Amino acid sequence: MTHDILKNRRHFLAQSAAIIGAATIGSGIGRAQAAETLTVATYGGYFEDSFKSIIYPAFTEETGIEIVSVPEPTSDAWLIQLETAARANSAPADVSMIAQTAMLKGQSTELWAPLDLEKLPNHTSLTPDFIHTYSDGRVDGIGAVAWYLTLVSNTDVYPEAPSSWEELWNPDNEDSLGLLALASNSFLLEITNATFFKDPEILKSEAGIEKVLAKIAELKPNVALWYRDEGQFQQALQSGEIPMGQYYHDVAGLAAADGHPVRSTFPVEGGVRDSGCWAVSRASSKQEAAHTFINYMCRPDVQATLARKVGTSPTVKRDLMDLTDEEFASVSSVDTPITPEYAMHNERADWLNQVWTEMVTS
Repeated sequence: MTHDILKNRRHFLAQSAAIIGAATIGSGIGRAQAAETLTVATYGGYFEDSFKSIIYPAFTEETGIEIVSVPEPTSDAWLIQLETAARANSAPADVSMIAQTAMLKGQSTELWAPLDLEKLPNHTSLTPDFIHTYSDGRVDGIGAVAWYLTLVSNTDVYPEAPSSWEELWNPDNEDSLGLLALASNSFLLEITNATFFKDPEILKSEAGIEKVLAKIAELKPNVALWYRDEGQFQQALQSGEIPMGQYYHDVAGLAAADGHPVRSTFPVEGGVRDSGCWAVSRASSKQEAAHTFINYMCRPDVQATLARKVGTSPTVKRDLMDLTDEEFASVSSVDTPITPEYAMHNERADWLNQVWTEMVTS
């Protein structure tokens, strides 16, 4: 990994939780006034700042469309704000980066304007699973960025890298694991299914989910920390206090590059790939400009720039980018990923949270 990659991604990780309170102009090219503006929302802090300094100026230079950048929270608050505004035929942002579960929630009220693939010719560069649709096939989202959750370990405690998620269940690892605390962000249901059941139908029923939860419950003697604070686990992982668990691939790579005894492993079952979509509010009056922006973001060179400068995993096909093997490996994997069951987490959220607490984290 180059020094520039490490520097930029380190700032992203340190500051991405910050939310900037006011909208700012995204272009810094000194243009007096662009012919048109488009308001785009991304997660605040360094993540948004990176788009404003790295992506938006080049887009404006090429298209003449000025970007007004607004920060959005990572919770459902932005979804609620978009929906409330849309009822009044208003859009706080024309285009937003939206997480997968929020995409499904927005579908229930037709919040997302259908996208015309004929106006998005660069969509052919994406892998097909990054094209999000309504149940009737209308396209409502295009993959913006992705990231991976992997198996991490302290190299001082584990000189040899574990090769499978099954290692989490090894009785030799009693009181040694750090795992994400929620069903909706740990994706342990999906990991456990891929590791032990390999059944594409098992998570579609409550009986099947409870069967998988019973297997997850076997992890409890091995879990030292169910974490919500990523920094807390990272410090414990680096020190060897909690020497194994699940964590974000790019963050673990930064820790290793800083000299900490940490490794990230893509298990044989695959890492968990999560992602966000570009989606357009139905209340936006800038549909044409929105298509122009999304089409631009689908370009392989733009996705490669995001990988290098922001640390996100590309949504376009690997062979279309000029990323070196080292650059690609720092943010992604060529192996088939474990895909979260977003519909399950959306449709059964209340019930799942209850049984997760009762069977797993209590």
